[in-house]
Amino acid sequence: AAQEAGFTVNLDDSTVYKGDTSAIQLANENKDGDVIFGLNEVRWSQLVNGDYENIRVLDWTPSWADKVGEYKYPGKAYGIVIQNVLMLYRTDEYGTNGEELHFNHWSDIIDSGYTWYRQGKIVGTTNANINSALLYPYTDPNSPAAGISIGGWKKLWRYCSEGKFTMDNYGFAPINRGDVQISTYFSGSLLKDINSAADSSEHPVTADNLKIVDIEDGTYYIAEYIGILNREDRTEEQTLKVKAFAEWFGSAEVQADWGEEFDSFPCNTVAADELYPDGIPAIYELPNFSLNTVEGTEMTYAEYVGAH
Repeated sequence: AAQEAGFTVNLDDSTVYKGDTSAIQLANENKDGDVIFGLNEVRWSQLVNGDYENIRVLDWTPSWADKVGEYKYPGKAYGIVIQNVLMLYRTDEYGTNGEELHFNHWSDIIDSGYTWYRQGKIVGTTNANINSALLYPYTDPNSPAAGISIGGWKKLWRYCSEGKFTMDNYGFAPINRGDVQISTYFSGSLLKDINSAADSSEHPVTADNLKIVDIEDGTYYIAEYIGILNREDRTEEQTLKVKAFAEWFGSAEVQADWGEEFDSFPCNTVAADELYPDGIPAIYELPNFSLNTVEGTEMTYAEYVGAH
């Protein structure tokens, strides 16, 4: 599609550098690249705030800047797609037997009386987001323990030590098999995986027996953004071409096509309305606490995570 629109694109992506952390570190070391997209608020807040020695974001405002809601760093970077982490439970005999689950905080899972899947490692974007969701109620700017209270770290320890690890990379497979009653997963693949659940389980989940835990806090969202890197070795004409590509890529038409192709949810509201004419999926209407301001600071929770 980019070629058809007149752009020639070379990608350094997670197939070359594993994970967003490695990708941005390599960009910083190599001092290369024109456009950066993906990442999450934690990495973007670091990038916009100048935490990386060799890469800076160019001042830029696309024509669709007012269509991405709160997902923007004004004049710097703008939202492309949204994902969040979800806490799921089964309501059938492999789950709660009809009991509905209502928590105040993600960490309430620990004393729920049900079994849960826990990830096998703390690294990786999804794993880190789950940990951030669990630690959200325990921010303490005065704590020397990475800005989280000791009680919060004890909660995370219990979540890991008392949870069930099933050798699966993510939480959909174990709940689909009926190995656990509660699990965590990322939103981007959920609907697709429910539709194919029977292919990999004798006791599959369905849209009727798999529910989202009602958590008063909400959940931890990440938005992937697009921004233009400031390069001194780029001519003005080249910079105009880079801006044109970023403008095209974030447009409603392209983002609607992107969302349909990759089952992602666009930040661009015009694209979202086109993709979901019957209404926004419930998984994307959950409260978003990643952009809440942390008490005692001027940072959003996502920025707070990045600062610690």
